[in-house]
Amino acid sequence: MDVVVQRIRTSWTKKSRGGLGAARRNAAPTAFPLPPRLSDALHEVAMQESDSFEPRVQVRDLSAPGTILREVDGLLRVDPPEVSMFAMPRRDRRPPAVRLAPGQWLQWQINHRFVGRCDGAWSYRLETFNIVYGSAAPDVFLGVPARRVDERRALR
Repeated sequence: MDVVVQRIRTSWTKKSRGGLGAARRNAAPTAFPLPPRLSDALHEVAMQESDSFEPRVQVRDLSAPGTILREVDGLLRVDPPEVSMFAMPRRDRRPPAVRLAPGQWLQWQINHRFVGRCDGAWSYRLETFNIVYGSAAPDVFLGVPARRVDERRALR
């Protein structure tokens, strides 16, 4: 299976809900260039408020991409991304799986709010999954996706 997943995780607290913090957070990219000749890999990018949303990049194998990927009848089936049972808002109804033909790519976005165990402080996360079925040029995710799923909700 020739697939590349780019998972971008942006995390923040209420300090970045407004003003300059929100401006920096909202300027964080939802797609990055890939390393050259990347194949069958997970390209992870993490951006956190505590690091001024500077990207931290890691390339891993596809053993845990955050979603289920399967080839079915010549197409790539992408199931909805996994959601923590501790994440809010609850999502009882999820979109159906997306099927990609070779050469197509998908952008799937989902956001969450979490409550701290000790202090009850809220934290937030936006996850963007860019997934291409087939060979991946370094700039593949910098264009317009063939398919897009937006599961972002108001987080309060």
